[in-house]
Amino acid sequence: MLLEREVEIEYRPRMQESLQDKVTGVADSLRQQTPACPRCAQPMKRHDTETVSWTARFGCFHAPVDRYRCPACKDECRPLLDHLGVEPGRISGSLARLLALLAVVVPYPLAARLAWLLLGVKVSTSGIWNVVQRLGESVARYSEGLSQYHADSRSEGASTQEAPPAVVLSVDGSMLGMQVRQQRRRRTGSEPLPPLPPVQEGQFHEVKTGVLLLPGERVETSPGRHSVVRRFLVSCLGNADDVFRHLYAQLRELGWLGPHTVVVIIGDGAEWIWNRATMFVRRCEILDFWHALEHAWGVARLLYGEESKQAGRWVHRIAEDLRAGRVLEVIARLERMRPRTPELREKLQGLIAYYSEHAGRMRYDEYLRLGYGIGSGAVESAHKQVVHARFRQAGMRWSEAGARRLLALRLLLLNDNWALLDRVPMLSLA
Repeated sequence: MLLEREVEIEYRPRMQESLQDKVTGVADSLRQQTPACPRCAQPMKRHDTETVSWTARFGCFHAPVDRYRCPACKDECRPLLDHLGVEPGRISGSLARLLALLAVVVPYPLAARLAWLLLGVKVSTSGIWNVVQRLGESVARYSEGLSQYHADSRSEGASTQEAPPAVVLSVDGSMLGMQVRQQRRRRTGSEPLPPLPPVQEGQFHEVKTGVLLLPGERVETSPGRHSVVRRFLVSCLGNADDVFRHLYAQLRELGWLGPHTVVVIIGDGAEWIWNRATMFVRRCEILDFWHALEHAWGVARLLYGEESKQAGRWVHRIAEDLRAGRVLEVIARLERMRPRTPELREKLQGLIAYYSEHAGRMRYDEYLRLGYGIGSGAVESAHKQVVHARFRQAGMRWSEAGARRLLALRLLLLNDNWALLDRVPMLSLA
C-alpha cells in the first residue's frame, strides 16, 4: 500500500506537467485557426485573450484562451474550451465523467467526499451537481434525438437478421417527490439554507420505467429462482407516450424488432399501458399474475377475515386455476357466490369485472409454455434500482430538470453503456 502511494505521489506532478504541455500545444495549434460563426458561417474575429484555469484529475491547469466574436451575429465562442470540453473555473471532461459516475450511485455530498478519497480531488457538492447537469442534459438530448430518429419510418435501425422470435416488454410507474417553490432558497451569511417546504399532495411526478428482455435469456440461478442474462432499461418523467417512444427506439437500436418478432407486453392492468401497446402489430398482452391475485385477496379478506387461513386457501385455489388457464371457470365460480353484505357484493362484482375485462390477457398456461413469463417482477426490480436506490432516499426532493438529467446518466450505468459519455459533449447550461 505504501509503495503504491509513493509512486502516485512521485509521478502525479510529472503527469500534470505532461498534460499541461499537451494543453499548451493544442492552444497554440488552435490559435492559428479562425473559427466560423455557427449561425451565419462568416469568419469570426478575435475579441480578447485571457488566462483560464480548470481542474483535472492530476491538478489545476491553465492556458491563454482566445475569445472570438462574430461581427454580424455577435455570437461568441472559445475554441480551446470547446475543444477540451471545459469551462472557465470548472472541471475537465475526463474528471467530470468520473465525478458523474460517483453521483449516479450516491448523493451529491457523499460523491464529493468519495472524489477526495478515491481520486485525491477536492471538489464541492455544487461542482458535482454542475457536471451532472451538463453531462445529463447532453445524454438526455442524445436519447431524445435517438427516439425521434427511430420514430421516422424512413430511418434505418440495427440489422434484424438475428431478431428474436419474442421480446418481453414490461412497464410501470413510480412516484417521485418534486421541489415546488415560488423562489429559490437564499443563504443568509454563514447560516445554513432554510429547509424545503413539506411535500404536499400533488407535489409528486411519476417516473415511468420500462424493461426489455429476451425470454430465452432467463436462467435458473437456484431452484425456483430465475434471473435474466441481460436487460435494457428505459425511464422518463411522467409521460406514457414518451416511455413507449423510447422503448420502441431501443428495440430498433438493438435489432430486436424483426418482422416476425412478437412483443410480449406485461402490465398491471393500467389502461395507459394497453392503449399504447397497439403500436406493436405482433404483440401478446399479459396481465401480471400477481396483480390478478392481489384483487382476489381483497375479496378473500372481506369474505373470511384479515388473517384467516381459509382466505389463503381460497386465493390459492384461484391461483392454481388461473395458472392452469381456467380463468373462465374462475369467473363462473365467482358469479355463483352469494355475498351477504353490500361491501362484499361490490368487491366481488369488481373482481368479476376485472377478470372478465382481462380474460384475454390471462391465458397463463399458454404463456408459461411459450416461456414468456407471467409476472412483472423485472420492472418492479428496475424501479428499485433506477428510482428508489438513488432518488427516493430520506429527504430527497427533485427539480424536473435535475431528475431528468440524473435519470439519463443512471440509465447509462445500469445498461452498461457508460462509454457513451466519451462521445457526447459537455454542454454549457449558462
